[in-house]
Amino acid sequence: MSQVMTIREVCPTATQVHIRHGATLVDVRERHEVASLAFDVPKLVHIPLSEFEDRYEELPKDEKLIFVCEVGSRSLRAAAFLLYHGWDAEKVFNMKRGMVRWAQKGYAVIGDPSSLMGNESGGCGCHSHQETAHADSGACCGSKGDASTETCS
Repeated sequence: MSQVMTIREVCPTATQVHIRHGATLVDVRERHEVASLAFDVPKLVHIPLSEFEDRYEELPKDEKLIFVCEVGSRSLRAAAFLLYHGWDAEKVFNMKRGMVRWAQKGYAVIGDPSSLMGNESGGCGCHSHQETAHADSGACCGSKGDASTETCS
């Protein structure tokens, strides 16, 4: 019998809230990508996906981890890998739409985000959500910033 794993996803705005509450951002982009454009957040771990199987045990099991990459697909694989290896599903998240959406929202980066702007159309692109937005949050995906699963497209 196979087990279905659900990976919870958050948008960049909800990620900002999680970071303010102590979450660690785990960037799985390759070294050359990070050298060009990096997230500017206090708790950041960089483990390229190409090294992830050898280094995943460097990550704390007792902290909320939000995985990121350029558009969200590689980080989703890394998050799934952790769940498969016994990490708590309540502490592992994927940031939907990755660095592209982060930069579009104008969040803090180190480097020039203009090279990313052609990777995805502007605006949020969200259509439906399981959670309602806080009126003052500015959430791009209708997230309250809590541990909700989002259904952004």
